[in-house]
Amino acid sequence: METEASSFETSEMLATFLATTPLLLESWKLCSHANTAAAQSFVVNRIGDVTYVAFSGVQMVSGLDPSCRNLVPLVHSAPNGLFSALNRHGDGEEPVMVHAGLLHLFLSICPNFLNQMFQIRKNSKLVVITGHSIGGTLASLSALCLLSDLQFMMVSSLSVLCITFGSPLLGNESLSRAILQERWGGSFCHVVAKYDIVPRLLLAPLAPLTSQLHILLQFWQLSMNSPFFRELSHQLPDNETSELFHFLLEYLVKAGEESARNSYWPFGNYMFCTDEGAVCVDNAMAVVKLLHLMFAMGSASYSIEDHLKYEDYVRKVTLQFSERRGHKQGELPEYSYEAGITLALQSSGISTHEPVSGPAKDCLKMAKRMGRAPNLNCTNLAIGLSKINPLRAQIEWYKALCDESDEQMGYYDTFKQRVASRRDSKVNMNRIKLARFWNDLIQMWESNQLPHDFLKRGKWVNASQFYKLLVEPLDIAEYYRSGMHPSKGHYLRNGRERRYEIFDRWWRDRRIGEEENDKRSKFASLTQDTCFWARVEEARELLDNARSERDPMKLSLLWNNIDQFEQYARRLVERKEVSRDVVAKNSSYSLWVEALKELKSRLHQQLPPQL
Repeated sequence: METEASSFETSEMLATFLATTPLLLESWKLCSHANTAAAQSFVVNRIGDVTYVAFSGVQMVSGLDPSCRNLVPLVHSAPNGLFSALNRHGDGEEPVMVHAGLLHLFLSICPNFLNQMFQIRKNSKLVVITGHSIGGTLASLSALCLLSDLQFMMVSSLSVLCITFGSPLLGNESLSRAILQERWGGSFCHVVAKYDIVPRLLLAPLAPLTSQLHILLQFWQLSMNSPFFRELSHQLPDNETSELFHFLLEYLVKAGEESARNSYWPFGNYMFCTDEGAVCVDNAMAVVKLLHLMFAMGSASYSIEDHLKYEDYVRKVTLQFSERRGHKQGELPEYSYEAGITLALQSSGISTHEPVSGPAKDCLKMAKRMGRAPNLNCTNLAIGLSKINPLRAQIEWYKALCDESDEQMGYYDTFKQRVASRRDSKVNMNRIKLARFWNDLIQMWESNQLPHDFLKRGKWVNASQFYKLLVEPLDIAEYYRSGMHPSKGHYLRNGRERRYEIFDRWWRDRRIGEEENDKRSKFASLTQDTCFWARVEEARELLDNARSERDPMKLSLLWNNIDQFEQYARRLVERKEVSRDVVAKNSSYSLWVEALKELKSRLHQQLPPQL
């Protein structure tokens, strides 16, 4: 028996909220108006403090040709930093990408949209951006643009909700992940009819499409929502329409069985509508599986018309949710978890007697586990962090002793030149234990075991940065103390642990407050460039090589690199972005500065007098 409460409480709450407020119905009404009255544009309607913006689904999109529906990087393809908040991906990760044709279409409408938003923001508390079919993807891009702008301007007085109907997929998995990390997932609700082909179309591969199906797609591109399209679709032979559905079905079922990642990936909440009701899911993998499973049930029910009957679904769902469902005693299982599963399965239109009901139940259970476990893992990590804080405090105490030592070597050099002592061994062991904790955390983060907005929680970004500032100098010291650089190469290119590169990225992507730009009046408690000592070690080698080098070209290159480091280090010291152990009398850096002065003086004395 499941011990956790039903995860479908959240889904039912979202579905009930949309269905029992005017939002869903008013959004669809304006979408219908936009489809008939504002081809290739959008319409605006204000009701009280709520402003609705509906994009027409009647659009001309060159990129919808099956032969050129490529993905392009969103941030780099859009001008003026429109989506700058989504410009974050790590090494080896795919950037945030979207459909090229749809982005091009949005950019052609964008100036007019932004001008309207400037006025709307003054008088509204909520902006509902909506659209049917291709208009839904334009609504999603517009919502992302507005959310990015509000974040940049630090505006919190305006809420944004995007509701789409039968919208095609927009972008890749990186887009989905970035939206979750920005905590924007709750701002998107995609309403999908049970047998609507359009939200599933971009899940299919390109090559097998026949010329007849290509023509069918062109009809969709031209006027999916107009009476003209209805006439054209009725003129197509039934076997060609059936071929499209059955080809797509074959691929979707296969992809569903293999749980394959596709170039296009869902984001936000999906509200699946059937004649039996509606169910909301916000887990992307579960959404893809439901797109497969629900479509697989309708071999005798396929119809392009299902993409055009959202008014029927919206009114039916609104009516059904306005009345509380009644169930006979004994009809539902006793436990709330199983009741939630049964209600969700019923709303999806899948009977418990159908062959796909088993996979559908597994899919909904997966959505539950992904919803609850990450937060629990985050809580456990917070407990773990509190337990390792004493280890960090002991290292801080060790640094303070080094800074006050009469030897005036500083933190880095004392650890590098340490002798076998109980105190030094304890610090080294603490260094290893802290590394293990943070490596485990990164592994959980990369395997999606932590909340998607984990990096938005300042506690973890700040904790990882402080750990890096405190401990990486010790890692560098250990690297050079153990003599690894002659065989492996210098630390920066060959010895730096991957966790530090990840923490660099987390810190770089954080929100920067005004106080962080203030000038320092005294030396930092910890050197702000955690690789400073690795650069010092390289500079020492450069200086040694300059003493013995006789080739003029090589010597010139050595001196150029030495000058670059000298200027870099001087700037850090002048800005007081280093700890005072850097300028200690016998630190590696202070000794290097003295050695450089001595070498320059000796070379100057050897120069012939100028005529």
